[in-house]
Amino acid sequence: MISSDGELAIDVVVPVFNEERSLAHCITTLVAYLDEAFHVPWRVTIADNASTDGTQGIGEVLAKRHERVIYRRLSAKGRGYALRDAWAASPAQVLAYLDVDLSTDLAALPPLIAPLLSGHSDVSIGTRLRRDSRVVRGPKREFISRTYNAMLHGALGVRFSDAQCGFKAVRADVARALLPHVEDNKWFFDTELLILAERAGLRIHEIPVDWTDDPTSSVDITRTALDDMRGIVRVAGSLARGRIPLAAIYAELGRRPLLPGRAPSFFGQVLRFGAVGVFSTLAFGLLYLLTQPLMGAQLANFACLLVTAVLNTAANRRFTFGIRGPENYGVQQFQGLIVFGLAWALTSSSLLVLHAGAAHPGATAELATLTAANVLATVLRFALLKAWVFRARTTAARGVGVKPRQARAAEAA
Repeated sequence: MISSDGELAIDVVVPVFNEERSLAHCITTLVAYLDEAFHVPWRVTIADNASTDGTQGIGEVLAKRHERVIYRRLSAKGRGYALRDAWAASPAQVLAYLDVDLSTDLAALPPLIAPLLSGHSDVSIGTRLRRDSRVVRGPKREFISRTYNAMLHGALGVRFSDAQCGFKAVRADVARALLPHVEDNKWFFDTELLILAERAGLRIHEIPVDWTDDPTSSVDITRTALDDMRGIVRVAGSLARGRIPLAAIYAELGRRPLLPGRAPSFFGQVLRFGAVGVFSTLAFGLLYLLTQPLMGAQLANFACLLVTAVLNTAANRRFTFGIRGPENYGVQQFQGLIVFGLAWALTSSSLLVLHAGAAHPGATAELATLTAANVLATVLRFALLKAWVFRARTTAARGVGVKPRQARAAEAA
């Protein structure tokens, strides 16, 4: 536990860009709350990334008015730049950030910070996607958020639930180890940080939050979504090529791996695989009916199979075969795509046969044919997943070759 002996314990960073209307209210409210809720040394850092309105003047006035508020200005635009600069310069033990619109209720701040102050966790995040979270926002943002996080789970096998909530904290030693390997400096910055933290074996603590959408937000949702998609592809490639020294980060900060759980029985695997297959087939059918009029039968079949294949492999990995953790995830997804290729060849052949027998079959006939072909492909997929893709289970410690900090500390004692 960090003591209140004068050493700075918490630095709450508020990244801002052209926030002259909301900055004063945010900082005044935040300072009042921190003064009442925390009894360890803290400060607030206003991280201005290239504002062009009156934000700088307001930030400088707030820093003079409040003893524990500082103002930093960058010439580069980007939330990632602002957080990287403020966190790197901070002497605090715990580094946090929250959005200037205060969409997240500040009552979640103590449980966000506490696991890091105690040393229990390495990173702490607020989540809007748990059942006990209370969220007020429109259906469009709700759909985008859940779709984005589902893609992260399917493509990279992450376990944290909400990558985009602007309410996070990290221990300073963890930030120092991870930041040199985070390439993004915009909205994908904290998602990339979370991916690397989880892959390095660090503990990510989640708390449900009360969150209210800011209807005046200037965030370009479409552009941000495209940037995030590119970020996911880039990080997946870096992990697959081994460009990030996860083993070294684990050696410095990692925790003792959990013992692997018992794999389900063969009968249990069949039942679970069947359940995943039912949902995958339903998802395929819905996607196909939506995309076939726009893309045509063959292209729609390929696109829908690709999307459902990634999600299907991720679901079967954890739910059917009981494999958890990031080890071999990229290889298994690649092997799963090979299985997808075989399934695509089978279903595409069924379409060719259908069109050879009927000049203009309707979408319903195509869907019925593809569904029957998918049943056959499902049997093949289970056999290949069990005998090839997931034939060997790994543990979280395999391939690390070094001892985490807890083991080293125990030996030293």
